[in-house]
Amino acid sequence: MRPTAIRRTAVAATVMSLALLTAACGSDGDAAKDNGKAAGSASAEPADKGADSHAKALTAAELEKVSLAEGDVKDHKISKGTPADAIEGDAVTVDKAACDAFADALMGAKAGKPAASTQRKVARVPKKSDDPKANEDPAKMLEAMMNVTTTLTTLATYDGKGADEALAGLRTAATECASGFTLTAAGAKQKVTKITEVPVKGGEEAVAWTVTVEGEGEKYAMKLIQLRQGTTLASLTSLNLGAAAEGGDFDLPTAVIDAQAAKLA
Repeated sequence: MRPTAIRRTAVAATVMSLALLTAACGSDGDAAKDNGKAAGSASAEPADKGADSHAKALTAAELEKVSLAEGDVKDHKISKGTPADAIEGDAVTVDKAACDAFADALMGAKAGKPAASTQRKVARVPKKSDDPKANEDPAKMLEAMMNVTTTLTTLATYDGKGADEALAGLRTAATECASGFTLTAAGAKQKVTKITEVPVKGGEEAVAWTVTVEGEGEKYAMKLIQLRQGTTLASLTSLNLGAAAEGGDFDLPTAVIDAQAAKLA
């Protein structure tokens, strides 16, 4: 791998939450700890378009049942997040207050104060080459291991219209911060240079963005997907280290999105 590609990969690694990086290595763990900060952004859509104000959040047990589990997504490894994986909203700072909710979601922090939440780490299993020699070549094996999309999936369930308000606030933040902002997470400062909405389907409401991030002069892409089903909000953050190494883009993790939407339905 070229030195420039290695540097891009290192930059990508610094900005991503620890949970995503561990997922790429296929670690297992326990349920994620609940933490995060209030979204604090204005709603982009009328609140009466979503859940009823008296709607109840799922119980912790019910939320576990609709969370992804090993075997739910073909050719993917799924493991539970651990308390060490969870990033707190207070650990993510931005230079523009309006971008706070978006930065939190991008880093895997939960919006507001959900009644219950779960996290899953979903990593595509590297494809084996049809060439036996390639499967024995360390360089090619490393390239195959990196050329996978890893997704951190966070489910949060809220009483009343909490899920609607969190999603509406995120839409507002994406619009107001589309031209970019600077965030600091895990001690690493990164610049989001562009937020572009991309088509996605799932749940009662769905929205997704390609997020272009720059660090140390290198640019790479991340994906942020939001699905709302009733009082539950699914937030998915994806990174492909192979694409990041080359400074390119990658596809939405459609299989993961479809599987999560199906379990929430």
